[in-house]
Amino acid sequence: MTTKNIMIVGVGGQGTLLTSRILGGLTIAGGYDVKLSEVHGMAQRGGSVVTFVRYGEKVAEPIVEEGQADVIIAFERLEALRYAHFLKKDGVLIVNDWRIDPMPVVIGAAQYPDQILETLEKDYKVYKVNATEEAKKLGNPRVFNLIVLGIAAQHMDFTKEEWYDVIEKTVPPKTIGINKKAFDVGYEM
Repeated sequence: MTTKNIMIVGVGGQGTLLTSRILGGLTIAGGYDVKLSEVHGMAQRGGSVVTFVRYGEKVAEPIVEEGQADVIIAFERLEALRYAHFLKKDGVLIVNDWRIDPMPVVIGAAQYPDQILETLEKDYKVYKVNATEEAKKLGNPRVFNLIVLGIAAQHMDFTKEEWYDVIEKTVPPKTIGINKKAFDVGYEM
């Protein structure tokens, strides 16, 4: 198997690190060599967070190079735009259609770009979902990341049961049910 490269991008507090732990646990359980790397920026202040998950028979380093990601999971539109150039030609970009203004936009020093998803769709294979609204329908807006992960799961070689097993071992026990339900919503899209 060739090495698979996955990036998870978002804003601090969106569950980027939890999602990378789920992916890491899944690939380890699958018997793969796995390397994880996290880049935090100003995560605690709502800044950009990037995690890399690389897995295969033998993985030398954790960083995904530009143009090499098989899948990019983006929890926010602007973060998708910011990191799309890491995607392979035949890669997949899964985007939560949600806006979180970065500090320069909040203070009026910059403008939030218009038409982000339309711009991305010109050059990339984009799957978009308003996972935050879907999670609100489930009664917990914080599980939107599992909805996005459910969509991403369709582009990876693991069974739904393998995903469930790792979700159960990774999320807090009292949230297992809602997280599995959120994963199912994305998986069925």
